[in-house]
Amino acid sequence: MRSARGDVRAELPRTVQANGIGLCCATVGDPTDPPLLLIMGQGTQLDGWDRRFYDELVDSGFFVIRFDNRDVGLSQRMDGTPDMAAIRGGDLSTLPYTLDDMAADAVGLLDALGLGRAHLVGASMGGMIAQLVAIRWPERVLSLCSIMSSTGDRAVGQADPDTIALIRRPAPATREGVVEAAVKRSHALAGSGFPFDEHAARTRATAAYDRAFDPAGQRRQQAAAVAAADRTPALRNLRVPTVVIHGNDDRLVDISGGRATADAVPDAWLDVIDGMGHGIVPGAWPQIISAVRRNAARATALPGDVR
Repeated sequence: MRSARGDVRAELPRTVQANGIGLCCATVGDPTDPPLLLIMGQGTQLDGWDRRFYDELVDSGFFVIRFDNRDVGLSQRMDGTPDMAAIRGGDLSTLPYTLDDMAADAVGLLDALGLGRAHLVGASMGGMIAQLVAIRWPERVLSLCSIMSSTGDRAVGQADPDTIALIRRPAPATREGVVEAAVKRSHALAGSGFPFDEHAARTRATAAYDRAFDPAGQRRQQAAAVAAADRTPALRNLRVPTVVIHGNDDRLVDISGGRATADAVPDAWLDVIDGMGHGIVPGAWPQIISAVRRNAARATALPGDVR
C-alpha cells in the first residue's frame, strides 16, 4: 500500500533557467530527502515516467525530480535541421547540439533547484546523458543507474533492423495517426515477459501528443545520440556507485550495450530483467526500484552539499 510520502509537496511542472535555456521540471517528495534525478530518453516527456513508479521512489526516501529534456515537452526548442546521413558518416556540421550539451542541461537543472549532488536514473538516451554527467561532473553524482542504454560503442547495443526501421518511420500527419503509430511502436518494443497494456499505451500516447508534439525536436535529439562518441574509455575511470539495468528482450538497444556499460564501470553490476523489452513496465518496477535503492545505499554524501 502506498504511503502518504508520495504526496509530500508535489509540484506542478514549472520552467526554470538551466544552462542558458528553459527547462520544464517537476518535483515530488520531501526536499530534505536525497535528490534523485530521472532523465528520460529520446522524444519522451517528463510524463513518460509513470506516477506510480516515481511515487514508489518517493516512498523509498528520495526527493524525485523529473524534467523535459531540451527540444521535447514544454522545454525550450532549439534550431537546426540535422542531416542524419551525413552525421552517421561522421560529418557533424549540421549537428544542432550534443549529448554533452544535454548533460550540461541536467547539471544546470540541479543548480537551478539548489541541489549540489543527486542520484541519477537515466533510461535509454537518458542513460547516456546520465553517464556523461557522471563522467564530466562526478562531484555532482551520488549514484548512477543506467537503464536500457549503452556506451556509444557501435559494436554493442545495436537495434534489431526491423525495429529500427519502425522507429525511423516519418510521423503521420494526424493526431489519430501519431497515436496509432506510437501504440504500434510500444507494442514492438514490449518484451515477451510482461503483458502489453494497449489501453495504457494509447492513453500515454494521446496525453503526450496533446501536451507537446514536435517531430523536429525529436529528430535533433536523435542526431545528438547518433553523433555521440564512444564513452567506454571514460566510463573505465568512473568512481561512482553504478548499477546497469537491462531487459534481455530489448530489440531497440541490445543487452550487449548494458553488459558493455557494466563491464566498463569499475565495481558496477548488471541487473538483467528477464523478458523486459525497451520500456519500464510495471511488472519490472520492483526489481528496478530494488536495484536503485541498493545502489544508492552504496553512496556516501559529502559534507556541505548544497540543498
